[in-house]
Amino acid sequence: MNPASSASASASALTAATTRAWVGHWLMAVAALHTLFALVFLHKPLLGIVQRGVFNTVGQDPMTAAAVWFLLFAAPLALQALAITSLERSGQNAALRQQAWGLLALCALGVTLMPDSGFWLAIPAGIALLRKGR
Repeated sequence: MNPASSASASASALTAATTRAWVGHWLMAVAALHTLFALVFLHKPLLGIVQRGVFNTVGQDPMTAAAVWFLLFAAPLALQALAITSLERSGQNAALRQQAWGLLALCALGVTLMPDSGFWLAIPAGIALLRKGR
């Protein structure tokens, strides 16, 4: 293989990797991990909600509030992941860029308030969306 065709093949592979629809799938995986974490590590407060009849059961308990937050945050993240996958597949770069800035702003606030959190997992997705949105 000559150097020119090798460089062309490398450039094609890089282009395919950056244009492939993967960011939405990544965020869906993060949403699934969020749900799994809540169900595995916060099952006691969640079970307490069910045992107390669900309605108006969070009260002042911070662990119960954290469990609810963990479980509920996964849903809008999954919805955003679905929207991003659709935008990636249709090549709507301006919309991807808007999603990227919103996601990165949320992550910046999240890691500022809670450095030991999963917000770090969404930062590569935001950066990738910015790159795709060019």
